[in-house]
Amino acid sequence: MKKKQGQFVRSLTMGAAMILVISSVIGSGVYKKVAPMSAELQSPTLVLFCWILAGIISLCGALSNAEIASMLADSGGEYVYFKRIYGRFMAFIYGWSTFTAIKTAAVASIAYVFSQSFNALFPLPNLPDAIAQIDIWGLFKPFENFGVKALTIFLILSLTFLNTRGLKGASFLSKSITTLVIIGLGVIVISGLLFGQGGSFANLQNPAIHYISKDWTDFSLIKSVFGAMLAAFWAYEGWNTVGFIGGEIQNPNKNLPLALFGGMVIIISAYILVNFTYFYVMPIDKIIEVHQSQNEIAAVAVIRSYAGNIGAGALSVLILFTTFGCTNSTILMPPRIYYAMAKDGLFFKNAEYVHPRYNTPNTALWIQGIWACVLVLSGSFDQLTDMLIFAAFFFYGATALGVFVLRIKEPNTERPYKVWGYPIVPALFVIFCFALIIITLFTHPREAGIGLVLMLTGVPFYFYWNRRRILEE
Repeated sequence: MKKKQGQFVRSLTMGAAMILVISSVIGSGVYKKVAPMSAELQSPTLVLFCWILAGIISLCGALSNAEIASMLADSGGEYVYFKRIYGRFMAFIYGWSTFTAIKTAAVASIAYVFSQSFNALFPLPNLPDAIAQIDIWGLFKPFENFGVKALTIFLILSLTFLNTRGLKGASFLSKSITTLVIIGLGVIVISGLLFGQGGSFANLQNPAIHYISKDWTDFSLIKSVFGAMLAAFWAYEGWNTVGFIGGEIQNPNKNLPLALFGGMVIIISAYILVNFTYFYVMPIDKIIEVHQSQNEIAAVAVIRSYAGNIGAGALSVLILFTTFGCTNSTILMPPRIYYAMAKDGLFFKNAEYVHPRYNTPNTALWIQGIWACVLVLSGSFDQLTDMLIFAAFFFYGATALGVFVLRIKEPNTERPYKVWGYPIVPALFVIFCFALIIITLFTHPREAGIGLVLMLTGVPFYFYWNRRRILEE
């Protein structure tokens, strides 16, 4: 007997969509990435430059994405866009890459950071060493650090269940937590600038003791800047996911571009102000020491320097809320891609099921949740997230290029929003994506190779599902 099928409901306002943009992006990066970026660049000026440049580039990508989103607003985001622009095969490869690595690994990674932060406050029990050291094929140790992994799995499954109960409840949770996070980041900025002991604007100008000045003709400087920007892009990653729920946003042709633009402006402003405060309070050499010791999150060390253990504990709780909210939003939106793929016969058939009461893609949510738990146990999500930025910018660039393709192919199609600064803004973003991909191939060949292999693993699945669809028709 066939299950009764529900349908998506346009219940999200522009404000709710903007909150989802913010909550999908702000995770652990704003607290952690300043340390590896400082170690890479040795200069607070260069670190802030990378945050600003990465933010501007991400905003260019969001503006380019918004034009297509306003034309093709429907559940599935880039999967729907690519199907219109490049055809079914490219759309499938995007959806497959999102499922196998990009978004599912992000779910596992962000949830794991939540559990690590919880473990730092309230130590979790682990299995005996004899069990913890059991490996599978010499590659994975599923029982290692099992207390943290068990909490991570519990969090993923709990939030997956919450998201099956309806979009409004999950959206309300994101709104509540995001409001708290924005207030918390504001407190960091105000308290750091007013009460940071030894805080000085000179800290923003003084490089590290071992800093060696280089000019922009030196390839090693360009390499370091790109390496630092990869860290910044991880902190900005996720702005496009609101397009996945285009079919559930009220008046999406207008509200989706506004949510993207407004959300990104808030995120960029918050990141620049918070990182400015870090360097005002603490000299870069101290931040580099935090990175080298690996004992503490950089933001916690900064707060501890003037607010003591109470302030550090309060920030640790804020990090818990931040990663909890980001995990929820990251779980919420990608299953709409798998739903759209299943409707086209290019994914597990049951993934097209929409609950008749809650109007949520329940099966797609559970498929994602189970795969995320497998990644947590394998520990492989760390390696997968290393290549996330490479794969993500391949598809980001393809979306921006699609602005030009559709302007040529469909010049008369209504565009409720046209990208500001066309053709310069989307062209610059496409060029940057291409440059980032090429440089990553040379500077991080292993991560780039993993990304390419994961994309290509979808090829046999595409032909299998596509052939089955043709036979069924």
